[in-house]
Amino acid sequence: MRNRIAGFAYDRVTVGDVGLHVAMAGAGAPIVLLHGFPQTHFAWRHVATDLTRDHLVICPDLRGYGDSDKPVGEPDGSTYAKRTMAADIIGLMRALGHERFALAGHDRGGLVAFRAGLDHPDAISHLAILDVLPAADMWSTLHGTSGIFAFHLYLLAQPSDVAERMIGADPDLFFGHFLDDWCRIPGAIPGEARAAYLAAARAPGAVRAVCADYRASASIDNVHDEADRRAGRRLTMPVAALWQDPGEVVLPFDPLSIWSGWANDLRAGTVRCGHFLPEEMPGPVIEAIRNLIDRPAATAVRADA
Repeated sequence: MRNRIAGFAYDRVTVGDVGLHVAMAGAGAPIVLLHGFPQTHFAWRHVATDLTRDHLVICPDLRGYGDSDKPVGEPDGSTYAKRTMAADIIGLMRALGHERFALAGHDRGGLVAFRAGLDHPDAISHLAILDVLPAADMWSTLHGTSGIFAFHLYLLAQPSDVAERMIGADPDLFFGHFLDDWCRIPGAIPGEARAAYLAAARAPGAVRAVCADYRASASIDNVHDEADRRAGRRLTMPVAALWQDPGEVVLPFDPLSIWSGWANDLRAGTVRCGHFLPEEMPGPVIEAIRNLIDRPAATAVRADA
């Protein structure tokens, strides 16, 4: 993946067993932005550039994605457990000299951010999560016909290598489907970005890593979430939860209700676009993040954008 965010410096930071490809720019209170599937840190380019006006912005490629390392997953799912991936981000920030920071994640990055908020509450000052649900809520909600639009969750979570073999036959077709079908704003993912995401997704070890990531969510991540729910653990920092406005489609779940069950201090809202909020509607995303990290904590509110 050769796309770079203009004005950002790039480095490779070793954290535990992986080397992370990291983009950094700006100065001020730090915020980390985590991308989702099937993308890289470049998905945050619009939001990240704006935030550098008064924040230090750090955009890593998650382990298994982009130009970061792609270790072979252990059978128990621990290699790509969101607990492991959250520890990557904590380790990254400590290596850069920051013990406390704001964190925003979209899609898979949102799951990593959620886990970081639960496991490392002293390190996370503010938390923003875009268009994703915790693993336990996702699996308990997306069943029967309500799971049709999320068929990839079931395919990628299969314990055998059937997903790798199917995707490997035509990775551009598979990953391109999601980039095209999940985007509702024409031109939001320009050809150059789309080509870069597809190139990253077909890199050696990438398909294997993506499958391991999703398998972890169907196994060890779900176990961790359910254990935390039973223990009554909650997100104690201010949280913003955004999700796409599906238009006439009725969602099979209520994101506000689900996130209210996890967060003590919640701001929640919808954005009129598809799944790729940071690229399709960066303005409302920037506003929501700035309202979260630059203003005092507030009680739960539904704020449609």
